[in-house]
Amino acid sequence: MPNFASVLKDEIVRLAKKEVRREVEGLKKASAQYRSEIAALKRRVAALEKQQSRFEKQGTGKVATKAGGEGATRLRFSAKRLAAQRQKLGLTAADMGTLIGVSAQTVYNWEAEKSRPRQQQLVAIAALRGVGKRQAKAQLASQGE
Repeated sequence: MPNFASVLKDEIVRLAKKEVRREVEGLKKASAQYRSEIAALKRRVAALEKQQSRFEKQGTGKVATKAGGEGATRLRFSAKRLAAQRQKLGLTAADMGTLIGVSAQTVYNWEAEKSRPRQQQLVAIAALRGVGKRQAKAQLASQGE
């Protein structure tokens, strides 16, 4: 006949394991739920970051406002358009920079879309839109004097 102490000890161990199993099962369910919620949040963050980058790309070079009071007009900037304007006028980046009042490297950075012109520079770029080759060369000559 088994010893009463060993039977009691075995029963206590069995009940303890049963309690631990029940507690662990609840924790496993909670952990799985948390993991799935975290994964869903990560997917949502990734989607929002993708959407934000799309909006930033769409917004780049679109519209800037002209400083100058209540009747401010809107000026747009396009790097491709600036490069096309410079080539149409037959100017180097250094010449274009001289007309606008910036360095050649700044013009290259604008055309490469590494940076954007400030408001004051947008006004100068807009002023060059109606200028022809002869006028541009004449302005360069007058600024060189």
